[in-house]
Amino acid sequence: MKLTYYGHSCFSIELGSKKMLFDPFISGNELAKGIDIDKIEADYIFVSHGHSDHVGDLVEIAKRTGAIVIGAFEVIGWAQKNGVTDVHPMNFGTYNFEFGKLKFLPASHSSSLPDGSYGGNPGGFLFITDNGNFYYSGDTCLMMDMKLIPRYAKLDFAIMPVGGNFTMDADDAVIAAEFIDCKKIVGVHFDTFGYIRIDHEATKEKFRTAGRELILPQIGETISL
Repeated sequence: MKLTYYGHSCFSIELGSKKMLFDPFISGNELAKGIDIDKIEADYIFVSHGHSDHVGDLVEIAKRTGAIVIGAFEVIGWAQKNGVTDVHPMNFGTYNFEFGKLKFLPASHSSSLPDGSYGGNPGGFLFITDNGNFYYSGDTCLMMDMKLIPRYAKLDFAIMPVGGNFTMDADDAVIAAEFIDCKKIVGVHFDTFGYIRIDHEATKEKFRTAGRELILPQIGETISL
């Protein structure tokens, strides 16, 4: 699989022939000003929760690409009110899509939409597919619930926040990596705001010391996983 990082918690993954986009917030991110959102392709868009730094470009990209938007029932309702028509609402549960099995799992955070309305439960996504298995935690603190992940699937990699303050910091993310039994972690939700700036090398070293790999991709970079 290939992952392209668009800054903050926005990234895309090529899963077989499908392009999966996550938490599209690009144009509002000063660090991602070199990314042209009109060139981003997507067959599916996954939304972990309703905060503006996760849905900022959702409506525009969804309308242009015709991607199926997947997320909490309330987030999907907001997207529909804003003209998005191709949707699949979920709450915590499992559904078999054409690309494989998707589990929408709890995250410990908050969720409200840009218009101030309730954003439903924040969550993360576990993908179990013929092309590999991966977990995106969404915005969350460290949770004991993460210990369930290895019961569902053996992960090839995971995507988790490492910036602290609003989410897990590096120390808690190392523990989370242990809980989910995953050696390769892609870090997101860092550097965008003053509260979540990190020392990249020191953060990677924490993972190395724990026998795990942390990847902090550059904005616009594509990596193979």
